[in-house]
Amino acid sequence: MSKSHTFGTDALLLAHFSMPGVNAAACDFGTGCGIIPFYWKRENAGKVIYAVEIQQKAYNQLCRSVELNGIKNIIPIESDLRELKGKIPFGSLDVIAMNPPYTGMNAGIISSSDTDKIARHETLCTLSDICLSASKLLKFGGRLCMCIRPERLFEMTDAMQNAKIEPKRLRFVSQCDSRPPWLVLVEGKLGRKPGLVVEPELHIEQKDGSLSEEMSNIIGEYKKN
Repeated sequence: MSKSHTFGTDALLLAHFSMPGVNAAACDFGTGCGIIPFYWKRENAGKVIYAVEIQQKAYNQLCRSVELNGIKNIIPIESDLRELKGKIPFGSLDVIAMNPPYTGMNAGIISSSDTDKIARHETLCTLSDICLSASKLLKFGGRLCMCIRPERLFEMTDAMQNAKIEPKRLRFVSQCDSRPPWLVLVEGKLGRKPGLVVEPELHIEQKDGSLSEEMSNIIGEYKKN
């Protein structure tokens, strides 16, 4: 893993939240080093997994990892997620995951490095771009799963609905039960009727600062052989 292309807790949480079925066709938009596809692979989830990345260094790193581990069902694709026509069959996917830039266009302090700028700010794609691209690739009823800061939740759900993807499942994440949520996980389904289920809040830590049992299980699932 390079210093530029790493992953955080949010990626592991999204990988777990979006888990495909064993025979599913799945895709990770903006996959970076590929942590979400590799998490799915470790859990024997997904029959075919497309890993889309626009940055060449991250894409090359991903390709090396796939090759070194002899993985056949993870397919790296170097592409803008808005230009996937002919690269992934439209209407073929059961699940798409995306850990999008958390800061909107022209908002917040712009990162100095190009890698951080693309990862953290909407310089190459917006939430609307993500949802519209997903709507073309998903099967009817297919799932789009994303994570975002709570302050952008309604912006995200609005972008989903504009692309005919109905928000169906939502889960807030906080460091512990005494802290406000810092992340929200959202699942939408293409073409489905309204009806949102809010799941119990996920806590990263217990009161003593140790990992919660649920978070330990999520990490444990990634570690197991």
